[in-house]
Amino acid sequence: MTVIAVTGHMDLTEESVPLVREALVTLLNPYTEEALTGVSCIAKGADALFADTVLSLGGQLVVVVPSQDYREAKVKADYAAEFDRLHQAAAEVAVMPYAEANREAYEAANSELLRRADRLIAVWDGQPGNGRGGTADTVAEARVNGLPVEVVWPKGASRKG
Repeated sequence: MTVIAVTGHMDLTEESVPLVREALVTLLNPYTEEALTGVSCIAKGADALFADTVLSLGGQLVVVVPSQDYREAKVKADYAAEFDRLHQAAAEVAVMPYAEANREAYEAANSELLRRADRLIAVWDGQPGNGRGGTADTVAEARVNGLPVEVVWPKGASRKG
């Protein structure tokens, strides 16, 4: 069994979504021969794309929710149905012991992802982090801990703004 966690950008452009999905299918497909488990916080963007790809390939999904109020406080209306679908499809849901979604909760959730994983996929443009415990910080933590990291940023991928 292989357990793969994901970190990545939430603000992928619409044009980037099929490019990233295709790259994830290519990367994850070899692991479907054994039991594939994906670990994701299922945030909008890269996390959700990864989770959906794992499920579409017949893998199991483990969801790590950063805080007890995450769904109500952070999931916007245009993403709520997809969040709920992925949450319900999960074989396991771990909610971090934080009442409110904040930097500390996100950092704890990212550490939990890495603790559970054999490797990390980062849907990442390679840019330094913005100091909020995001993708770059999670990649750095994985590398410090000796966890193999595969960066996915297909040609033509971009972020909003």
